[in-house]
Amino acid sequence: MKNILLEDTIVAIITPPGEGGIAALRIAGNDARSILSKHFKPQQKNRGVKPFLMRFGFFVDDSKNVIDEIMTVYMPAGKSYTGCEQVEIFCHGGRQVVRLIQDTIIGSGARMAEPGEFTKLAFLAGKIDLTKAESVAEIISANTSSSFETAREHLLGAYSEHIGMLREQLIDILAEIEASIDYPEEEIDPKDQEKLISDFDDLLGKISELKKSYKGGRIINEGFKIAIGGRPNAGKSSLFNLLLRQQRALVTPKAGTTRDYLSEWIDIDGFKVNIIDTAGLRKAGGTIEKEGQKSAKSILKSADLVLWLVDISSKGYKKQIETDLQDITNNHILKLYNKIDKSASSPEHPDTDTILISCKTEKGISQLKKEISARINATIPDLTAGVVVTSARHKQKFSNAEKMIKAARDKCLEKESPELPAFDLREALKELDEITGKVYNEDILGRIFAKFCIGK
Repeated sequence: MKNILLEDTIVAIITPPGEGGIAALRIAGNDARSILSKHFKPQQKNRGVKPFLMRFGFFVDDSKNVIDEIMTVYMPAGKSYTGCEQVEIFCHGGRQVVRLIQDTIIGSGARMAEPGEFTKLAFLAGKIDLTKAESVAEIISANTSSSFETAREHLLGAYSEHIGMLREQLIDILAEIEASIDYPEEEIDPKDQEKLISDFDDLLGKISELKKSYKGGRIINEGFKIAIGGRPNAGKSSLFNLLLRQQRALVTPKAGTTRDYLSEWIDIDGFKVNIIDTAGLRKAGGTIEKEGQKSAKSILKSADLVLWLVDISSKGYKKQIETDLQDITNNHILKLYNKIDKSASSPEHPDTDTILISCKTEKGISQLKKEISARINATIPDLTAGVVVTSARHKQKFSNAEKMIKAARDKCLEKESPELPAFDLREALKELDEITGKVYNEDILGRIFAKFCIGK
C-alpha cells in the first residue's frame, strides 16, 4: 500500500446538498492537519491532535470568529480512506454554514475537490482496486434492491477476486507456453498438449459466462426499458398512468394526443424499470406527429420489452396487428388486448405472448406486472455470486481478452512458434489488468471518475 503525496490539499462537502441536521466536509492532502489546527478551537485545550479521536469544539475563521460548533476527526497518511493526510468535519447542516466553512478552508490554501477525486486517491494509494472504485459510484446511485445488491458485492471484493482467479489461470497457461520457449529442444507430450487446450477451453468458458452476465448486469445498472406502443387511442397513455400510479400522461378521446415520448422510472419487484409512452403509429398526422412516430419506432426497436396495445373494440383489429408488427423490429413483444370491457366477446385462445386487459377497470394489470417481473428475472444472473458484469468497459475488456486467448489457443493447436501465443496471452493479461487497474492510464481514470459526484 502506497502513501500518496498529493501536491494540492483538496476539500469538498461530502453530504448531499440541502438542509439537514448534520453536514460533513472532507479535507485531504499534506496541509490537512495544519488547516485543521488553524481553524479548530477545541473545547478541551492542551490536547494535541490525536489520530482517529473525535473531538468537539468550534470552527473559527481567520479573524477567530466562531462560525459553528463542530466535531472533527484527523487521520494520518496511509491510514485514511484516501491514503493521504485527511480530516473530516461534522457541522450543522445549514447551507450557509457549510459553505462558510468550505470557503474558509479554501482561503487557507485548499482547493475544491474534483468529482470522484477522494476515491481516485484511494485507488492510487492501493486501498482499493478499480472495480471497487467504480462500485462506489454504483452504490451511491443504486435506487433499487437489485442494483444495491450488485454494487455491494462488487464493493466487498467478490468480483475482483473472481477476476484475480482468471488472471492466475491465464498466467499458469502462459507459464506452460513460456517454458517451451526456454527449452525448445524438448518435444511437447501429446497429453500435455491435450491438457493445455483443456485449460484454454476452461478459461474461455469462464470468460464467456462473465460476458453473458452483462445482459442482466446492464439492466441492473441502467434499468429495464419498456416501451408502450400501438395505434392512436389504443390506451397507451392510460396504461402508462396505471403503471406509474399517477396521472402523468394526458388522456383524451382525440387521436394523436401523444406527439413526443414520455419517460418515467418505477420499481418493479426491486428492479429499476424505465417506462416510455410513445406516440401512436398511423399513416395520418401532421409534420410534428410524424416526427413523434419516427422517434417512437426508434424507441420500440431498442426496448428490452415492447408492450403493444391493441384496441379489440375496433373492427378488424387482428388484421391491424399483423400489419403493424411487421414494422417493429424487436423480438420481445407482449401484445395487450385492451378495452375488453367494451368488447362484445373476448378473443378466442390468445397466444402466450398476449394478455387481456382493461385500462378502465384495471382488469389484467396485476397479471401484466407479474409477467413483466418474470421477464426481467429471466434476464438477471445470480446476484449473490458477486460476479455480474455491469460495466460496458469491463465487457469490452473481457471481449478483447477472449479474442486474444482464442488466438493463442489456435496457434498452439497449429503448433506455431510458442513466442506467438505467448504474446497473445500477455496482451490478454493486459486487458484483464485494465479492468482492476493493475494497468491504467490517465484517460481511463479521467473517464471513470468524471462520472462521480463531487465529495466522493
